[in-house]
Amino acid sequence: MTMPETAQSGAQRRSLAVWIIFTVLTILWAGAYGLTRIAVGTGTAEGLPPEWVLPGRLTGGAIFLLTLMFVLGKRLPPLSDRRRWAVIVAMGFIGSLIPFFLITVAQETVDSSLAALYTAAAPVFVTLGASLLFSEERMTRNTGIGILLGFAGVVALFGPEAIRHFGSASMTAQLLLLLATLAFSASTLIARASPPMEVIPMAAGFITVSAVLSWPMVFTVDPAAVSADWHHWLAVAALGIGPSGVAQVLYMALVARAGATFQSLTGYSVPVAGAAFGWLFFRETQSWNAALALALILGGVWLARQGGRGRIV
Repeated sequence: MTMPETAQSGAQRRSLAVWIIFTVLTILWAGAYGLTRIAVGTGTAEGLPPEWVLPGRLTGGAIFLLTLMFVLGKRLPPLSDRRRWAVIVAMGFIGSLIPFFLITVAQETVDSSLAALYTAAAPVFVTLGASLLFSEERMTRNTGIGILLGFAGVVALFGPEAIRHFGSASMTAQLLLLLATLAFSASTLIARASPPMEVIPMAAGFITVSAVLSWPMVFTVDPAAVSADWHHWLAVAALGIGPSGVAQVLYMALVARAGATFQSLTGYSVPVAGAAFGWLFFRETQSWNAALALALILGGVWLARQGGRGRIV
């Protein structure tokens, strides 16, 4: 499979394989927030600093993807192919390094379920961008209403409490999460517009680039100041193999098979799964505005899917 391929026309024509990829990707990305919580030790005195968690997960993901690529006999594009390498570097910086770092920093002070809910903003940015950039992904009326409804959920999620405490650690963390979502959305559009490229080499390339770019962060932290146990490191290893390794292949495959806007609907499914995981494993509960946000997000999912019938969504 190469990137990009022509997206299928309409939700009713999407294959079972597409929905399986979508579901597994949702689980992996939603699980990343819980694993990050463990790695940084949210709410505890122990844990790894973001400057170590990020290089650790990216390097683990790069090793996994490069190994998979060579086992399957795939190869990276030649260095002379500047157009493809420009996409790989952009994906590594915008799609991995920036958002992963912002999310990791934010999760030092916010719950994993709250962090996951911010991915609901992704369909807003991706749909608007895709409708402007790609003629085959024009936005229908119902899809647009659904996207706006989902964005209203994000507004409700941010909540009056954060606004009243402008400049607080919680508000700063939420702004970082929103910026991370914007970066993720931009990377989806970059992937959609990229020249044809095999999925696994592309994923291996941009994760490797982001890993190398993150290495200098390691030396900004004094090891003597770090208090961490084996389970913090285990969480980093799991982040590398799952969300930074396997998920990147599935992400590229989903954009290739179903289009950028359909892939962006993981921005609706990930918050739901993230909230469920947060309650199940950490007993995290959110305030009334999070419940309202979830209702708006689910309504947006339904409308976006209705709006896509017979058209690219």
